[in-house]
This record gives sequence, C-alpha cells and structure tokens, in this order.
Amino acid sequence: MNLVDKALLFHKRYRWLSHFIYWFLYLLLCVSSSKYADGEKGTYSFEFISDALYMSTEMIAAYVLVYWIIPHLFYRKKYISAAIAFIFLSYAVSALGRIVIVKLCEPMAGVAPKAFETYREILTDIPKLIYVYYVQIIGVAFVFVFFKLFKDQLEAQKWALALEKEKAETELKLLKNQLNPHFLFNTLNNIYSLSLASSPVTSPSIARLADILDHILYRCNDTLVPLKAELALLENYIGLEKLRYDHRLKLSFHVKVDAENRMIAPLVLLSLAENAFKHGASDDAGSPEINIDLWADHNGLTFQIINTVAQDKTLQITAPTERIGLQNLRRQLDLVYGEAYGFEISQNDGYFKAALTIDFHKTRINHEKDQVFAG
Repeated sequence: MNLVDKALLFHKRYRWLSHFIYWFLYLLLCVSSSKYADGEKGTYSFEFISDALYMSTEMIAAYVLVYWIIPHLFYRKKYISAAIAFIFLSYAVSALGRIVIVKLCEPMAGVAPKAFETYREILTDIPKLIYVYYVQIIGVAFVFVFFKLFKDQLEAQKWALALEKEKAETELKLLKNQLNPHFLFNTLNNIYSLSLASSPVTSPSIARLADILDHILYRCNDTLVPLKAELALLENYIGLEKLRYDHRLKLSFHVKVDAENRMIAPLVLLSLAENAFKHGASDDAGSPEINIDLWADHNGLTFQIINTVAQDKTLQITAPTERIGLQNLRRQLDLVYGEAYGFEISQNDGYFKAALTIDFHKTRINHEKDQVFAG
C-alpha cells in the first residue's frame, strides 16, 4: 500500500482527526509566517490566537464550498444558484475576515480602533474586501477544495477499479461453469450402454467423468491453475468423446510439454476441444477428423485444433459472426491475459482451425500487477 492509499485509509477511518491535522498544519504555517513578518512586535501566543481567529473565516469558506455549493448546486447543474451562492459567500467571509482583524486582532495587538472603521464602513469598502481579504480567504478555500476533489477522484477510481475487478471475477466464474450439458447427457448415455453390455471400459469411463466433474467443481476456482491438471482434464474429456464416435472419428492428439508446472487459465483448453467436437464431429455425419496439437515450454504455450466442417456449413467464421462459445472464451482470455495471448480462428477447404498462444512471461507480469493492486 503506497503513501496515498495510506492517507486515504486514514482519512476514511479518522475523518475528523484528519481535518484537524490539515488545519492545524496550516495554522502552524500561518503562525511562522506572521512571526517572521512581525518580528519582535508579536508574541507566539498572539500570533497563534489571531491567526486562528482569522483562519476560522477561511474554514467557513472552504466547508461551505465543499459541502454545500459544489455538491448541492454545482453538481446538480444549478449553475446560476451556485454562482449567486458563491458571490454571497465571498462577500460574507471577506467582510467577516475584516471584522475579525479590526474588532478582535488589532485591539489584541494594542492598535487603537480607527474612528471611520465602523461596521458600515467595513461592509461597504468593497475594494479593500476584494483585494485584501477575498483573494486570500477564497484562495485558501480553493486549496482545500482541490484536496477534497482530488481525494474524491482517487476514491472514485479505486471504487471503479474494484467494481471492474469484481465484474471480471463474476464473468470468469460464469465462463468456468459452461461445461456443455449435451456432453454430460451423451456421456452418461454412453456409459449406460457400456454397462448394459458389461464392457470392461465402463469403470474407467465413470472414473474419467468423475475426474472431470471434480476438476470443474472444485479445482478451477482460481484465476490460474496448473497446466498439468488442465492436460489431465483434456485427456479425460477426449477419452470420453472417443466412446461416442468409436471408429468413425479420426482423432490425433499430440502433446509436447516441457513445463507442466506452469499455470494457465482454467477450462480454456477444454472449451476449444468442446467446440471442435460439437461443431466438427457432431455436425459431420461422414468421417469427421480432429487434430489436436499442444506445445509448451517455460516461455509459452501453443494449442492448435483443426477439425472438419460439414459440407453444408460453408459460412466463414469471422470475428463479427464468431460463435457464442468462442466469444465467451475470447472474453475470458482478455480478462486473464490482457495482451499476453493470441487467438486466431479460420476456416478453409472444409477445415476449421483454432490456434491459441500464451506468453508465460507476460502472464506472470500481469498476474503480479493484479496481486499488487489487490494488496
């Protein structure tokens, strides 16, 4: 937490104390300035009392501006009322400041009151009120307004960032819970058929499905999860899908990983595989083909899936017409990786290709920034 954040937190917890510290420090500055200007003519006690009395007018101007004119008039677009209120406030605090000097501070310093300086003279001497009192009092009030608005802006930015982060986390949770219900339905039907036939692969199939559900429900709640676990999830999924298509599907699955300890966004690989089986193998009544290749080392990851497309599905896949599943996947990648990934899709000659690349170095930097922000 930096110094600004600490100051904001202190102000939030001890609002009245922070205001007192602000004005007390300003008072000390005024006392030192007055003592330097007056020299031996004024004692510290006199300078402290007189400057405190005069500072009260500046405080009135500051608080009326900050807590009434600006929020209740200016922010509500009552500009004429705000201007009138500001003019009245300026005149009132300037006159009050002059009264404090003439009727309180100067008598305390031993200065005899001047005969012509009656209350009427004080209130009607507009040039002196403007040039001597207005500039200083309103200037100090504007400094207070600046700090207040600056604080509000910082708090608004932090609040907006917190909301955006919460929204992103909510979207990620929704994206993570998108396992295709048709997959579960078909898999359970396949396992049921295997059990009726007393197939020896029934138990392994149930174990695969249990591992998939366990991973999705309990092991992928973090922003990043181990690549090794995602590979196991992908292998289990592919194993169950192969039961459905038997020998009709031509499937190749090549993996070369030199960094299984690396972290990756959960369910990204599974989403791409689901898309290939759903829109490739399921829609192709002939001899569907799916080729899956994955390379990963300490620098990055490349995941590529190529699947056949049914002859009647000749629509080219472009960004504006991207399937909803791929749009959600791209949104998840944006939230997790920012600029640390690349994702391209294309369709040519009856084949659909999806290619994902992830830069692990940029991912680590982005993740560290998020941790600092969260702190």
